[in-house]
Amino acid sequence: MSTPEPPLTATIRQIERAAGSLATQSVAKMEDELGWFRELPADQRSWVMLVAQAGVRSFLEWLRGEGTPGEVSDEVFDAAPRELARSITLQHTVALIKVTIDVVEEQVPHLAAPGEEAELRMAVLRFSREIAFAAARVYARAAETRGAWDARLQALLVDALLRGDSSDVLASRAAALGWTDASPVAVAVGRSPGGEASAVLHVLHRYARRMGVEILGGVHGDRLVVVLGGAADPLATAEKLLGGFGDGPVVVGPAVASLDEATESARAALSGFRAAPAWPAAPRPVATAELLPERAIAGDPEARRILRTDIYGALTKAGGELLDTLDAFFAVGGVLESAARQLFVHPNTVRYRLRRIAEVTGLSPMNPREAFALRVALTIGRLDPVGS
Repeated sequence: MSTPEPPLTATIRQIERAAGSLATQSVAKMEDELGWFRELPADQRSWVMLVAQAGVRSFLEWLRGEGTPGEVSDEVFDAAPRELARSITLQHTVALIKVTIDVVEEQVPHLAAPGEEAELRMAVLRFSREIAFAAARVYARAAETRGAWDARLQALLVDALLRGDSSDVLASRAAALGWTDASPVAVAVGRSPGGEASAVLHVLHRYARRMGVEILGGVHGDRLVVVLGGAADPLATAEKLLGGFGDGPVVVGPAVASLDEATESARAALSGFRAAPAWPAAPRPVATAELLPERAIAGDPEARRILRTDIYGALTKAGGELLDTLDAFFAVGGVLESAARQLFVHPNTVRYRLRRIAEVTGLSPMNPREAFALRVALTIGRLDPVGS
């Protein structure tokens, strides 16, 4: 007694004979119906031809699967280089698959053996679903790989910023990430929320797209360093990105003209982040300029220079009476009338001088927080008067 042939055996033989023709017809239909496909370079169109041929072979193998077709292997897409996933979007790939499936469906009456047409149509339908899932898996893996690589490249760029590498190094790495160097540029530093760096940066990029600003970022240990580009108000922009940071302070460095100069902003932001715990009531986010006294006490030479030259130096140039008034005001605990008696002047004179101090330095002795910065500036200026 002879053994009966497996299902669709005759149909499979006919498809094998027509395999080359099916792939050719599919590519021809792509050129007719898909304008973007006609604009692809010749090498990429040839890759698609290879994938179409591999798809027909995969369909045949799938049909031979002991009567119970299973999941399509992603290897059907290995006929083309992985670069194809970068140049052709998933949406375009679905369109290509649809065209190929349409061609196969049109040929079902000619491909199916007598009595097997309905079964072949159902097999084509199931295979189209499986091949679509396979394409989605390929693109998902490509996206994961690209996300991990982008996160690594961003971390290297942030490292280069912190080291003060040459502008050529910064430009080449930024260009690889699609950075357009929108001005102004500022750096924000906070605690990382934890998890994979690519996932952390993905959240930040999603926020940035909504605001229309550019960002680059890097996770360094428990710190998250973010470069903001094109944000007219970096502090306000950082406030909208807080959901991407972990708990604790977020410090924003000064705005600079371009990425080439962002090392200054990055160093100030890192210095501020290290010093921020000394001001528990600091706003979130906080500008590095607001943390000058803490940064100076923590040993930041740039913060000491600013307090010495811009605050203490400005007071000495404005006249000794402002320094004397400030000393007296602090000595009596900030009581205006007591300061006036110590200076042998009218209280209104003290008021006028205190207003002048605020005009000259940008810091008011009447504000407790700003008074603290003035005290530190006086101390540093007298310890190291060079350049005052």
